[in-house]
Amino acid sequence: MSGSRDLITGDSLFDGRLTCRQYKNGYRFSIDAVLAASFARPEPGSTILDLGCGCGVIGLILTYLYPTVQVVGLEIQPQLARLAAANATANTLADRCRIIEGDLCAIEELCGPESFDLVVCNPPFRELRQGRVSPGDQRGRARHEIHCRLVDIVRAAAYGVKNRGRIVMVYPARRTAALLAALQGRRLEPKRLRPVYSYPDSPEATLVLVEAVKNGGEQLQLMAPLYIYLRKNGPWSAEIEAMYAGPP
Repeated sequence: MSGSRDLITGDSLFDGRLTCRQYKNGYRFSIDAVLAASFARPEPGSTILDLGCGCGVIGLILTYLYPTVQVVGLEIQPQLARLAAANATANTLADRCRIIEGDLCAIEELCGPESFDLVVCNPPFRELRQGRVSPGDQRGRARHEIHCRLVDIVRAAAYGVKNRGRIVMVYPARRTAALLAALQGRRLEPKRLRPVYSYPDSPEATLVLVEAVKNGGEQLQLMAPLYIYLRKNGPWSAEIEAMYAGPP
């Protein structure tokens, strides 16, 4: 990256109480990350691994909302890893939000087995055959399965999470079957599933939020839909508004 592509913008959550700097023309976090962080619900004192953390927004949200948790963000792209670490420092959260530059496909070289109570991931969701992506395209590398496939992400999550620990992922609804099969293939049993719709009259869900438990039982809770907007071309729903507003 060089020139105008290096421009960084400052964005905020929780009425400006949490800031997140992002590359203007590179990968930028979307509502997917906010949904995943909200769905995670870590227990007090949890150790959390954020696989493919990007600019670090999930870790920022979790360490801000839950003052006793510790987050490790793993990111393969050097510029994004450096930016994520800078974001943690800028929000005075670096003591509880640590960033590692590394490849989740080599997870064994980066952390010990079963080291985390919770693993969260907003993974690349577009298969490589869905359009051409330049190797230098930061946004494309974060969204397409270039560095890793779904099975690689699930394998890394299964390695890092403790027995009976939890995995939380956000994924396109149309690939739900593939996600559930990959999780179960690693003894990660889906326990909660919440479909996400654009608005109440949407013909189909766009995303799913899934929580799985390592070596958990087979019971699955299919949760009520989450609507992003009140209506087509309308304002955010009250639930989404609350996620962005944060605690009072």
